[in-house]
Amino acid sequence: MTQRPRTLKRAVHGVLLLDKPFGLSSNDALQKAKRLLRAEKTGHTGTLDPLASGLLPLCFGAATKFSQTSLDADKRYTATLTLGQTTTTGDLEGSMLQQRPVNLSRDDIGAVCRRFTGPIEQRPPMHSALKHEGRALYEYARLGIEVARATRSIVIHRLDVIDWQATTLVLDVLCSKGTYIRTLAEELGEALGCGAYLAALRRTCSGALHINDAITLEQLAALDESARDGRLLPPDVLLADWTTLRLGADEAGRFLTGLRRRVEAPDNDRVRVYGPEPKALLGAAHICAGELIPDRLLSPAELQGLLDS
Repeated sequence: MTQRPRTLKRAVHGVLLLDKPFGLSSNDALQKAKRLLRAEKTGHTGTLDPLASGLLPLCFGAATKFSQTSLDADKRYTATLTLGQTTTTGDLEGSMLQQRPVNLSRDDIGAVCRRFTGPIEQRPPMHSALKHEGRALYEYARLGIEVARATRSIVIHRLDVIDWQATTLVLDVLCSKGTYIRTLAEELGEALGCGAYLAALRRTCSGALHINDAITLEQLAALDESARDGRLLPPDVLLADWTTLRLGADEAGRFLTGLRRRVEAPDNDRVRVYGPEPKALLGAAHICAGELIPDRLLSPAELQGLLDS
């Protein structure tokens, strides 16, 4: 049997905005992009269900150190609901549970959307990857076991109607992290009195990152390696709304060793720190009682990789 030649991996640093296709898991999408870029170290910033498409920021090398910031960011989705029907899973994967007539006006829909805008409590669905005693909830659901789940506080910043045609309702949703759009669809359907399930979901934004800047796997595969590298954004796009602090060469060196230093600045738990070079992101830090305290630091190899890119 002829063995396939091993791919030589390399240090790659940056963020790839991927337009994940419907039907592919986030991890499968990550692995495909990793192979195309021949990258050593990778990670994503929160999964999208296989039945969802859209923006999936992928982190490589130094950027993996800041992936949590994108996990914590607000998300924006285009959600398509089918009204008048409910399913066992709250989406099109499940079996039909109930059918009800749909007798609504746009005013009815607008009033319910306003009720769900702002801080709300939401109970995670059984068909989710949340863990209970070491197992994902969906594993219990497949066995017909219902597990008690505590509600969680989330925020729906915007819930706007994009389109409504008979039993199809399309919504623009801007929400806090941890929001289950499937559950939101079910709750909206109940509030409307007809039931609903999530028929399609597309993520359009994650924090300041937008789907318009994303690339598909097919488009990435069609590029040569240099052009693929050109699609990588610098790691600090994940810290775009953080306060910037720039240090001189000597202070930058001390910061990279993990030493604290005094600064004339107010307390701040979101500071991105740079050295004297324009692209020299050193890491993330916070300021407490006049001290700059390192949180996540780049290694010398990562810093050099960014400077060389």
